[in-house]
Amino acid sequence: MKIYAYAASGYAGQLVSVEVDIRRGIPGLDIVGLPDNAVRESRERVRIAISRSGFEFPKQRILVNLSPADLKKEGAAYDLPIAVGILAASNQLPLISGNDILCIGELLLDGSIRSVSGVLPAVAAAKNHGVNRFIVPAMNLPEALTLACKTAFGIAALQELVPALEQPQNLLPETVLVQEEASSSCEDISELRGQPILKRGLEICAAGGHHLIVFGPPGSGKTMGIRTLPGLLPDLSPERALEVTRIWSQSGSLGERKGLIYRPPFREPHHTATSEGLVGGAAGKPGEVSLAHGGILFLDEAPEFGGRVLQSLREPLESGRIDLARAGRKWWYPADFQLVMAMNPCPCGNLGREEASCLCTAPEISRYWRRIGGALMDRVDIRVPVSPVDPQALLEPPGEDSRTVRERVNLARDMQLRRYHNCLWSINADIPPGELRKVVKLDDTSAIYFTEAVRKLGLSSRAAHGVLRVARSIADLSGRSDVDTDDILEAVQHRRLGDRDLYWTTL
Repeated sequence: MKIYAYAASGYAGQLVSVEVDIRRGIPGLDIVGLPDNAVRESRERVRIAISRSGFEFPKQRILVNLSPADLKKEGAAYDLPIAVGILAASNQLPLISGNDILCIGELLLDGSIRSVSGVLPAVAAAKNHGVNRFIVPAMNLPEALTLACKTAFGIAALQELVPALEQPQNLLPETVLVQEEASSSCEDISELRGQPILKRGLEICAAGGHHLIVFGPPGSGKTMGIRTLPGLLPDLSPERALEVTRIWSQSGSLGERKGLIYRPPFREPHHTATSEGLVGGAAGKPGEVSLAHGGILFLDEAPEFGGRVLQSLREPLESGRIDLARAGRKWWYPADFQLVMAMNPCPCGNLGREEASCLCTAPEISRYWRRIGGALMDRVDIRVPVSPVDPQALLEPPGEDSRTVRERVNLARDMQLRRYHNCLWSINADIPPGELRKVVKLDDTSAIYFTEAVRKLGLSSRAAHGVLRVARSIADLSGRSDVDTDDILEAVQHRRLGDRDLYWTTL
């Protein structure tokens, strides 16, 4: 029988074998295997917790080996596996030969067990390794049951360890896979008065999974409109929901959630966020780009983010994952998200407003737009300008609600799933350039208009491909298998602003 702990090292993580040797000698407890301070401090926590839980702490020399030895062991989640290893080595537990066990949890001095982060990825890694029994903190049991583990046991104190080991399986029902409702930051699109172009851009963005930027004066509804976007997106697939839940478990962000997260995440970091906070790297924890996996990363006031921070988004936008290396360690996390940005048209925000004057000079406006960076901006296929709402529009009755729009989006996504069922991608935004001609077949008129628009706007190859992808999404929203001239026309209209300062120079 082997006892395993879990080292949270990126998305995959790694199992850690816990070996205990007890022999004659001066009483003491040594831990080897590259433990950090928190793991070394567990010596005293484990000793006192065992003594206060009705067990006897061996008055001998104890050596605990955590292997592989070259992997740094961090955090207090090793307390429980170390305690179980000591109790097993001193013959105080009814362990059955042949059963490997994963243990994870932090001990308090009275023997109670605190919840920890990363239980779901730990159980997933252990199951893949052939481990068939899991001891986790009681508060984390719903995470383990998410993977339908009938041999997962949640204990609130060390005294409950023996009964848990004696049971062949738990008697709890498997956790219902709850479909989380949209987050509290999600507004209903019916509350967005006026702004038909913004509403249309949001619908196309949701239908095809495209990146989006909205720019306009303060108070014009940019942020509110974007916060309606999560309510327009379809539910995640079971596979994607498991990925999202694993990442959130690793970061300790699950809170009171039970089951898989089926609603797309919506992350809105502050503009003072660092590149480490955005892409990850601190103690191997996932960053905002990974927490937004399967959902939306919203950067409000995008030019206020640091240039290095914004440019760090290019790799995950291109590959759908983030690879990190810190202090000789390497790990990765999924980071397949929709980037959505909002910004003012100029530093003062008054450009384009009739009731106010913009005092910014042309060089100041140009520098302001260049903060986004051409490489990042080139990856954004939908650009929506907004103007202040007419006061009369505020008195109009509500329009379509998010549920109605989401139904159209779901129909468009269903068309894409059928079209790409044998492909490595499932949404229009991910169509590889080499496959676009097979998916977007243009007649002669549409092809002529497309090539003229690309030349006139000076679009790059990536931008031209983006126009075709957006046109494909527009056709899907209309339920059509073919892309026509009107689809190309609308896609070009959504693409033409933002490059080379075309927005502010044409006002």
